[in-house]
Amino acid sequence: MDISGKLNQVNGRLRSAQVGVTVEQYGQSLRLRATLPPKPGSDRDRPFQQRISLGLPANPAGLKEAEKKARLVGGQLIAGEFQWEKYYPSVAEASLSKPCQEWISEFEEHYLSTGGQPATWSGDYAKVLKRLPSDRLLTAEQLEGVVLSFRPNTKSRVRACMATAAIAKFAGVAFDPASMRGNYSPAKVTRRDLPDDELIARCRDEIRNKAWQWVYGMMATYGLRNHEVFHLDLDLFPIIRVLAPTKTGAREVWPCYPEWAEAWRLGEPLLPPINLDRSNDKIGHSATSYLSPKLPFVPYDLRHAWAIRTLEFGWPDALSAQQMGHSLEVHNRTYQRWITARHHQRIYDLLVNRPDRPRPPTVTPS
Repeated sequence: MDISGKLNQVNGRLRSAQVGVTVEQYGQSLRLRATLPPKPGSDRDRPFQQRISLGLPANPAGLKEAEKKARLVGGQLIAGEFQWEKYYPSVAEASLSKPCQEWISEFEEHYLSTGGQPATWSGDYAKVLKRLPSDRLLTAEQLEGVVLSFRPNTKSRVRACMATAAIAKFAGVAFDPASMRGNYSPAKVTRRDLPDDELIARCRDEIRNKAWQWVYGMMATYGLRNHEVFHLDLDLFPIIRVLAPTKTGAREVWPCYPEWAEAWRLGEPLLPPINLDRSNDKIGHSATSYLSPKLPFVPYDLRHAWAIRTLEFGWPDALSAQQMGHSLEVHNRTYQRWITARHHQRIYDLLVNRPDRPRPPTVTPS
C-alpha cells in the first residue's frame, strides 16, 4: 500500500505544530525520528538523531496511531521526561546485558554447533561483527553503526545486514536492517567475456610451474573455488570430493572435460608449498596472486566457464548447482546471464545432431 501522500500530510502537521518528531516508513512498518537522548549503554553523552520502532503497520490506521505517538514523544522531550525504556524495552534489557564481544563469542558457538560452516562464519559473519566495539553493550544503535560503515548498494553492505540481523535475533535486540540493504544484486556485476576452452587449455600449457599448473587444471576441470583445490579427497578419481572446511562444505564433483582430468594427470596431486594453516580467503589469495599475472582473464573465470560448459554438455542445472556448492536459485541467477549466442548455438548443434534425436514424419516438398 502506498501511503506516501498521507505520510507527507502527517509530517506536515507535525512540522506546523513544531513537535520536533518525524514519522518514517521502514519497510512495512512505521517508526519515529527525532533528536533524542543517548540510549542506556551508549558511549554518546549528548542528544542526537535517533529512531524509535513503533511496531505499527504502514497503513492509514498505523499512521493515525504513529502521529499520536509522535506528539507524545515531542511533549516528553520538551518537558524533559523522555525515557527510552517506555518505547524500547530491549534497550533496558540490553543495558543490563553483556558486551558485544561476549555476544559474538556465544553467537559463534551457537552458529557452529547448529551446522554452520567455519569458513562461512569467518567470511560472512566475523568480518562484519568485528566492527562492533568489543567492550560496549550490544544495542540496535551499535548494530546500525556497523551496517552504515559499509558502502551502500554493495555486496559488503548486504553481508553486513545479514550478519547484524542474525546476531540481533540471537541476542533478542530489536533491530531490522532491511531498509539499509540497498539494491545490490550479483546480476548487476559487469559481464565478463569468458575464455573459451581452447584458450583455457593453451594458458594451462604456458604455466611452467608444475604445481601451479596442477592447481589451474583442477580449477578448470572441476570448476573449483581457488581455495578448494587445497582441500580435496581424490580417492574416487576422476570423481573428486571437496572436503568440509571450505566455503560451502563437502560435496562431490565430476570432471568436465574428463579428457582434461586424464591428460593433465590431475589424479596425481602436486600442491605448491604454500602455508595452509590460514583462512580460506588467504589460501585463495595465494592462488590468485600467482595465476593472475600469467593469464589474460581472471582465474575465477575458470569456475564460470565450467558452469557454462556443463550447460553445453546438457547437465541438469540442479546437478551443476550442487556440484558447485550453490543453491539452484543462486546458480541460475548467477550463470544464466553469462549465456551467449555462441553457447546457444553449441547446445543446439549437440542436441539436434545426436543420433537418438526424434525425427519428424516424412514431409512432401511443396
